[in-house]
Amino acid sequence: MAKKATKTHKALVIVESPAKARTISKFLGNKFVVEASIGHVRDLPERKTELPEKYRKEDWAYLGVNVHDNFEPIYIVPSEKKQQVTKLKRALKESDSLYLATDEDREGEAISWHLCELLKPKVPVHRLVFHEITKQAIQTALENPREIDAAMVRAQETRRILDRLYGFDVSQLLWKKVGRGLSAGRVQSVTVRLIVQRERERMAFVTSSYWDLMAKFTNPGGETFESTLSSVDGKKVPSGKDFDSTTGKIKDDNLLLLNETAATELAERLKAATFQITKLEVKPFTEKPKPPFTTSTLQQEANRKLGFTARRTMNAAQSLYENGHITYMRTDSTNLAQVAIDDARNLVRSEYGEQYLFDQPRVYSSKVKNAQEAHEAIRPAGHPFQLPEALKNKLSTDDFRLFDMIWKRTIASQMADARKRRISVTIEGGGAVFQASGTSIDFEGFLRAYVEGSDDPTAELADKERLLPALQEQDRLGCETLDPTGHSTHPPARYTEASLTRKLEQEGIGRPSTYAAIIETIQRRDYVFKKGSALVPSWLAFSVTRLLEEHFPSLVDYEFTAQMEDLLDAISRREAEHTSYLKKFYFGNGTPGLKAKLDQKIGEIDARQMSRFEIGTPESGEHRDAVFVRVGKYGPFLEQGERTASLPENQTPDELSLGIALELLENAQVEDEPLGICPETKKPVFLKIGRFGPYIQLGTPEDEEKPKNASLLKGMEPADIGLETALKLLSLPLTLGEHPESKEPVLASNGRYGPYIKCGSDTRSLPPETSPLEVNFQQALELLAQPKTRGRAAPREPLKVFEESPITGEVVKLLNGRYGPYLTDGTTNASLPRGTEQETLNFPQALQLLADRAAKGPATKRKKKKSAKKKAPKKKAAKKKAAKKKKTAKKTKKASTETSS
Repeated sequence: MAKKATKTHKALVIVESPAKARTISKFLGNKFVVEASIGHVRDLPERKTELPEKYRKEDWAYLGVNVHDNFEPIYIVPSEKKQQVTKLKRALKESDSLYLATDEDREGEAISWHLCELLKPKVPVHRLVFHEITKQAIQTALENPREIDAAMVRAQETRRILDRLYGFDVSQLLWKKVGRGLSAGRVQSVTVRLIVQRERERMAFVTSSYWDLMAKFTNPGGETFESTLSSVDGKKVPSGKDFDSTTGKIKDDNLLLLNETAATELAERLKAATFQITKLEVKPFTEKPKPPFTTSTLQQEANRKLGFTARRTMNAAQSLYENGHITYMRTDSTNLAQVAIDDARNLVRSEYGEQYLFDQPRVYSSKVKNAQEAHEAIRPAGHPFQLPEALKNKLSTDDFRLFDMIWKRTIASQMADARKRRISVTIEGGGAVFQASGTSIDFEGFLRAYVEGSDDPTAELADKERLLPALQEQDRLGCETLDPTGHSTHPPARYTEASLTRKLEQEGIGRPSTYAAIIETIQRRDYVFKKGSALVPSWLAFSVTRLLEEHFPSLVDYEFTAQMEDLLDAISRREAEHTSYLKKFYFGNGTPGLKAKLDQKIGEIDARQMSRFEIGTPESGEHRDAVFVRVGKYGPFLEQGERTASLPENQTPDELSLGIALELLENAQVEDEPLGICPETKKPVFLKIGRFGPYIQLGTPEDEEKPKNASLLKGMEPADIGLETALKLLSLPLTLGEHPESKEPVLASNGRYGPYIKCGSDTRSLPPETSPLEVNFQQALELLAQPKTRGRAAPREPLKVFEESPITGEVVKLLNGRYGPYLTDGTTNASLPRGTEQETLNFPQALQLLADRAAKGPATKRKKKKSAKKKAPKKKAAKKKAAKKKKTAKKTKKASTETSS
């Protein structure tokens, strides 16, 4: 009789992501099973219908937090996580111990706590903590497990509750007073205010102009150099900083303000002057290397140097960490472990030479608020550090570029100072004083390894030097040219992702690990849009910021928001109690709390006033009323008395002058005057200008619900449009004739992507030089006879190709469609959500998007009502199709869950 097989129990290790699970599995033997929780397994409900039945009628149900019982949160398992939780419970039953190896920050600690609460393990539980995924680090963590840190969990929970109280209640107010679908947030709203405030500074800025002279001098050896005029007859020539930004006037009346004429006359006068060096100063100085990266400085530098968004940077950093190449990427510490310092110094010796090594180990400490020195900076993982070249063919392009930057910055942090000299030269002649300066590098030091903002340190070194020729005091100089040069002052630059991240960190607002999500959110909510790399606030952002500043100033106060972060840190250190703070914040203590303020302000806030912004009042002309920007239901528009006009979508707030506003209003008034009357319909024909450009309209909304309209063709200018051209545009599509083979009508039309020819379902784009108003039947037939160059018959190259779908067996592709990029697995198509970075989209994310789309079922189309007889079979077929789609969705969801990170 065969012996009964005995069950071998293994230890279960749970981490957050499948990628991290795969890497850790390599370092653990067959006595361990590693599974992923795939992020948080429990959270507050998004709506009260997700709450248990007994809570749904409570007045706090919409929050998911019992504000009357010490702010007790009600946690649920989101529907998309239930399958994974079941899998983890099943794995735990087969295990003799549980190791929780989630990240070492507050979020990671909370995930471990939630897993314990949910799985209710009856086996020993150990908390593993490590900041790099290497064999040595994992082994050390196994030898030194700890308990779950309840204080860190409480701090994370308090943050989550604060965000829910602020976000849900204030957002509801915005829905009522500004517009539906808006959101507010503890860090989000303050971030938007920063960007709005910078735009206000730009709007208030008054440009100033001034002139000086640029001279080209020659030394006794015949070498030339340039110098700038600094004073004339003892009066200093101003520079940009000498002007008041709000008035444009010079701050000091004793300065010599030159215009073009005066500068030109001075240049003529000085041509006869003799110039001599009266002072030459040489000042040696040193430049120290920057500390190793924190989360914030990594995001800033990757944006400046690599052009990465914050999200793209964090995705690459997450991948590098989970695959064991760098240390934990969410940190605000610049500290390095001793073993890392030793590795870096050894690499300096071997790669650059002993002379490039600083004489003693450099120790860095963070100077930002809330820094946690117990953590370590972002650096290469493992000992000794791997060289970037060894990983070049193993990493994706983004991962490699980021790793290379982290490696160089870490090594440079232990290198010698760069030694430089600054030379200042004063030149006098004819009562004028000129200044020239130069910088030379005596010893590159750390610059040999790492120069900020450049991938090529050797080439960048040349740019760091500004050399002057050999000069001595009392040298007489020749003057080759004296050029009058005009200058204008510039408004403060808008924030970029890098400069915004730096500002948020300096103010102690939020956590650097959340900045990527915040920047994405404010763009997705249409509070901010990008112009190049600059972050520009919308008028909607102005409206929301004004409401919060005037009625809830503390909620968008920079110091108040930073103090919240200090409190959360204090809770995590067991130095503060969370309940009393939440009570004070929400209910008040001596002064009204958030709830009382909201109840009071709901009746006080004038929604119309919050959405009106004065641009100015004309001093002359027929219309003298003030001009306002109004934020309406369908976007911002201009208002002057009874006159209104649409604002172009690309119009930035700081560039909207009174002149531009009046021009838009005048153009809109012209739109109300018809070009003429259509001879066939007897309806007026208008030239209109909308948010997306000019167009022709036949009739008015009073004549019919939706008047017929037609876009102008490319190259057409509104000023050139008359009634005849307008009628031709309205006549599109034109029937050119009947196709000799298919007998289908051949049409010339103008569509979203330009003019085209259509016959049945067959289409061809018209060449740029051919107008649909002028193309003839023969030309159309010749085009239709040509092979298709776009569309279904000739698909474009995929933007990105992934692995085969575990559901359909087809390769998952990212394609460029008519309405933007979309994913397909051969069965389901899923559009990319707005703001999604194509470069960082990975296979698990693609599967998740396809699963979400498949779960919604087929898109429904509105159909005309038909008899009940014909309706029944269609309804039955639709149900059958929907059921099939649902089945596919379920499979896709499962595959996504098992693959996603």
